[in-house]
Amino acid sequence: MNDVTLHLAGLRKGYNHGRPNEVQVLHDVSLEVARGEVVALVAPSGAGKSTLLHIAGLLDTPDAGTVSIGGEDLTSLGDRKRTAVRRNDVGFIYQFHHLLPEFSALENIVLPQLANGVAQAEAEDHARALLARVGVEARAEHRPAALSGGEQQRVAFCRALANRPRLLLADEPTGNLDPATSDRVFDALMELVRASGLSALIATHNLELAARMDRVVRLEAGRIA
Repeated sequence: MNDVTLHLAGLRKGYNHGRPNEVQVLHDVSLEVARGEVVALVAPSGAGKSTLLHIAGLLDTPDAGTVSIGGEDLTSLGDRKRTAVRRNDVGFIYQFHHLLPEFSALENIVLPQLANGVAQAEAEDHARALLARVGVEARAEHRPAALSGGEQQRVAFCRALANRPRLLLADEPTGNLDPATSDRVFDALMELVRASGLSALIATHNLELAARMDRVVRLEAGRIA
């Protein structure tokens, strides 16, 4: 079995090619995340971390370089296959929870599983187990508007792991929370990640949180520092 979950090699990405205002966002970025490893991606605003995460999660394509997950080069996949990989192999967490407001916490975690062909009962059991893992099982039937910010983000964590991905990508997952809540919510995220045994690349400005991960990678001006 391949011990490297995510392998990025020689990534380059720019915008407005050939124009006076051309911007080069990533410059020959290479990075590996091992199976079961949690890597902190520390970068100032505008350094290219969101672009890097989008390319790693097949939401964007590089101008050069390759993206491999589980040893398979996915850089040149068509849209349908890219969508399938994102649905099955990659979980995404953003700074804002982006939960569907008309559905309960439980339903927000069940829906991605149903879209992936999981039976309703099995999907609900898995969703409740995830909610219990992060301590919000009592809020399963509540809609997002009835949840606190920390609870909403914990539900978003569970949704990201609903389809049992092999890779988790998170962009400032606690950046919208106050420091005390951020610390508790990050503990819940790490509990989920460790229990699932998946690999994770987590972008954060918080150096204290970064230090609690397995390894810290710094991105400065589009380059790994």
